[in-house]
Amino acid sequence: MTVRGVTTAQAARDLVVHATVLRLWIRETESSGTASFPGNGQMAPGDEELRQLRREVTELKVERDILKKAAAYFVRDQI
Repeated sequence: MTVRGVTTAQAARDLVVHATVLRLWIRETESSGTASFPGNGQMAPGDEELRQLRREVTELKVERDILKKAAAYFVRDQI
């Protein structure tokens, strides 16, 4: 660890996590910066887009189902 001047193993012991986990966290932070662990209700940009797309798909399915029922109703009235 460069900030505290201790080894990764010592920092892991201080944090009560396995050294491998701490190394993974360090690697993730170095590669993605502050977007590594969004937390506090914040989502990574890709996750936010995925959430919006899933919401849109759900809304479109509801609209489709309503239109199917309406079409069936009008077909039944014509017979």
